[in-house]
Amino acid sequence: MTVPPGRRERKKAATRQKIAEAALRLFLERGYDAVGIRDVAAEADVAVTTLFSHFAAKEALVFEQDQNFEHRLTEAVTGRAPHEPLIPALRREILALVRHCTAEGAAPIWDMIDASPALRAYEESMRLRHAESLAAAIADDLGLPRTATAARAIARFAVDAFSLAREAPDPDAAVDEIFQMIEAAWEVSTGPSRRT
Repeated sequence: MTVPPGRRERKKAATRQKIAEAALRLFLERGYDAVGIRDVAAEADVAVTTLFSHFAAKEALVFEQDQNFEHRLTEAVTGRAPHEPLIPALRREILALVRHCTAEGAAPIWDMIDASPALRAYEESMRLRHAESLAAAIADDLGLPRTATAARAIARFAVDAFSLAREAPDPDAAVDEIFQMIEAAWEVSTGPSRRT
């Protein structure tokens, strides 16, 4: 049973959300490079120090769901039902993330990210971190060393599947196509004893 967050946690989450929404609104109105941290803090009616207590960098304001996405990826492995195969569980979560990021209204945000070298670099480092966390979850789940090549490769493929599918004309079909390849690679690399 999950314990509901206390008042302090709820207040922190609300402040974080308020800052992220103010930042995104300003970035979309004025352009990412034209908006400074002080502008965001003023728009959110918080001190700059408060902003930095919630977000380590300006780029992080755009990727407010970063930690949630990373948690969802690892939870797809660690929280799946007993005897549920790994790859279908990952496919389901990647598809949900892709649908979230291709929902109505998301295109201007991705256009902004694609137009900014700083945001593209931040996204790339974020994806690499997500892949490492996912690889560790896969390795732990299967009793493999954390440096297991198969776990790291499948994690990278899964995280890259998100990016490729998000940009595809038919994201759902892209996820299906990519995960057919991932499933085949997983079967070849792990053999019949570790396909779960």
